[in-house]
Amino acid sequence: MAIEQVLGATTAWVSDIDPGANKILAHHWPTTPNLGDLTTTPWGDVEPVNIVCGGYPCQPFSLAGKRKGTADDRHIWPSIATALRVLRPRLALFENVAGHLRLGFDTVLADLAALGFDAEWCTVRASEVGAPHPRRRLFLLAVAQDADGAARGQRRVAAPGEAQGGRSRPNAGRRSGTPAADAARLGRGEGRPEPARLQGRPGAAGGGAPDWGRFGPAVARWEHTTGRRAPWATDDRNRLSPAFVEWLMGLNAGHVTAVPGLTRNEQLKALGNGVVPQQAAAALRLLLDRAGLTSTPAAIAAACGA
Repeated sequence: MAIEQVLGATTAWVSDIDPGANKILAHHWPTTPNLGDLTTTPWGDVEPVNIVCGGYPCQPFSLAGKRKGTADDRHIWPSIATALRVLRPRLALFENVAGHLRLGFDTVLADLAALGFDAEWCTVRASEVGAPHPRRRLFLLAVAQDADGAARGQRRVAAPGEAQGGRSRPNAGRRSGTPAADAARLGRGEGRPEPARLQGRPGAAGGGAPDWGRFGPAVARWEHTTGRRAPWATDDRNRLSPAFVEWLMGLNAGHVTAVPGLTRNEQLKALGNGVVPQQAAAALRLLLDRAGLTSTPAAIAAACGA
């Protein structure tokens, strides 16, 4: 969604095996092919694209998982690297939990360097774009070394206060990134988004409107950003409401919850595995700027040779 918003791109194909996620993809992109299991996809037969984006499973690197790293069966980065080698996109954007910085990220950077990609990365919190929850995530932009230089400018040093990140270039003698002390902090606060520890159904306050108590300012800020009121946090059985999580994630009402045939558990799983679109868009703009690429569709099209 961030790629489409920032760069005006069109989705050529998708690749997912999760039943719930596939229902959402089929609902919103009904004519877009789903390649299914990317670990068995014959990439030589797949339509080449200028931009590849994805969020490979976070469980091998997440506090919510067992942190098995490359030994985890869900570790599919090698298959993604194969796709990059065969398809040769000009740009690639990936998202993962911040804990990936401490586990497996060096392998990803080494593979990208071997494939001829420059890399820029940063961590951005959802709260930095106004969301009422932290949800710190790692974003990685890979730029093919042979991308047209006309759309690329001078690289610059990040200004104070910008999201922490780093850069890796195939010819560099060493890689730079987030300091180890910072990386240790980035692994915290993962999981399903929630404003602090909001629990239960808010008490009614005039006309049945929720009373968010001390969370009121954060909720109001996100309501203003998203342009819609926050739904109840819990359902009539005092369970976490998927509609509320959908709102927390910055999605339009019904983007997930109105998809036909999607169970409550599938809704929550998809939302928990997702990323706030506004957060991803902010990260993409930052990384494009750091890479010396103007974040306009025309400039990116020039860089991609489109």
